[in-house]
Amino acid sequence: MAEKKETVSYFSLRKEIEAGKFQPIYLLQGDEPYYIDQLSDLIVEKALREDERDFNLSIYYGSDANVREVISTCKQYPAFSQYKVVVLREAQNVNKQAGGHSKDLELFKLYAENPLRSTILVVCNKDGAIKAKTFVDTLKKEKTGVVFSSVKVRDGRDLQGVISNYATSIGCNIDFKSVTMLADCIGNDLSRMFSELDKLKLLVKEGNAITPELIERNIGISKDYNNFEFEDAIITRNAAKVYRIIDYYQKNPKNNPVPMVVAMLFSFFSGVLLVRASKDQSQAALMAAAGTKSAWRLGKFKEAARNYSTQACVNIIGYLRECDVRCKGMGSRQDSYDLLKELAYKILHS
Repeated sequence: MAEKKETVSYFSLRKEIEAGKFQPIYLLQGDEPYYIDQLSDLIVEKALREDERDFNLSIYYGSDANVREVISTCKQYPAFSQYKVVVLREAQNVNKQAGGHSKDLELFKLYAENPLRSTILVVCNKDGAIKAKTFVDTLKKEKTGVVFSSVKVRDGRDLQGVISNYATSIGCNIDFKSVTMLADCIGNDLSRMFSELDKLKLLVKEGNAITPELIERNIGISKDYNNFEFEDAIITRNAAKVYRIIDYYQKNPKNNPVPMVVAMLFSFFSGVLLVRASKDQSQAALMAAAGTKSAWRLGKFKEAARNYSTQACVNIIGYLRECDVRCKGMGSRQDSYDLLKELAYKILHS
């Protein structure tokens, strides 16, 4: 039996399941449905062969499930198989007409105290945490299963970390530029993101490296028109490229909202300012100051620090704050991309 944990990460839990180390109960809950769906499907796939599923796989849906019937099924022994798998999908809809707290879900408390070890119960609760406190408390106290909270992945560093972790989990290397391209152009649609990474894995060659060129050739993402290239053009004060990219953004507003671009630049110039202000200019100290573990990323901060003075960075952060407020409609009715062009002019002439 695998080590019991109250909470685990998606990647560590997936690794355990793939190794056949199953828990009697899995409570998969949260706001990110992709992780919940992937883990529940993986449990079925790894615990039962296809020819075992007719007699040993039971799937219920919250809107019409009877929890007592689900528990009764959990207490049955498998037929010609090591495990019986019982999946309750959309548990958030159990007894929904009652609203809020569902007493029916609390019935799982008694089963959690002494589950049948040949049964794997998977409870999938989307749209937040399950409203069954005593069930969750018992599951944690008795250590008879796993509580996995699937948190919605936000854009920015969270998404970049997820991309890097997934690439590592499938045996691929990926650099910061490639991560940024994927994050900028696909966003936090994890189903599409991981599907594209799986496709790239089949195409990588030397060093199992996912590169910007590989992404551009096989996914249709142009490395010349994304926030990474925009940032690079700002660093090198390449005005022609800056305005060309803004024109592209304006033609594709859905994928390139101005507030997101401004937030990216704010984060970047904050890092540049911290690099310039650091008394300790060693690489380790600068990486800590800028909040990055990437030497390549630190190189970008240092390159910008050579092209923009401390006062220029302070002024730019002020311009970014002003643009952020105005592009959200406060104190200005100008088109947000016109505001972005004005911001770019101020930055380039700082």
